[in-house]
Amino acid sequence: MILYNVTVSLDPEVENDWLDWMRSTHIPDVMSTGCFIESRISRVHGEEEGGVTYAVSYVSESQETYDDYQATHAPRLQQDHSTRYAGRFVAFRTMLTILDEFKK
Repeated sequence: MILYNVTVSLDPEVENDWLDWMRSTHIPDVMSTGCFIESRISRVHGEEEGGVTYAVSYVSESQETYDDYQATHAPRLQQDHSTRYAGRFVAFRTMLTILDEFKK
């Protein structure tokens, strides 16, 4: 399985709007692509002064499905985000391969 993580540092002035938009629009749009089986949004603690940081994580069942997302859906969805919050955020994307899971 693949874990796709997007870490976003925001201007605090857009934080509430961003959270609302992520929860109501962006994350549902990403999930509706069918490329991911779960997602979560987390607050990153200890961020740089003057900003707020969140991590948005998505789990894909395979590299092929993740690659399909990147080729087919990501450009449009990332552009929607960039247009809405232009100049108010910085994003860092990471793709990880899940080797094992341990749950209680």
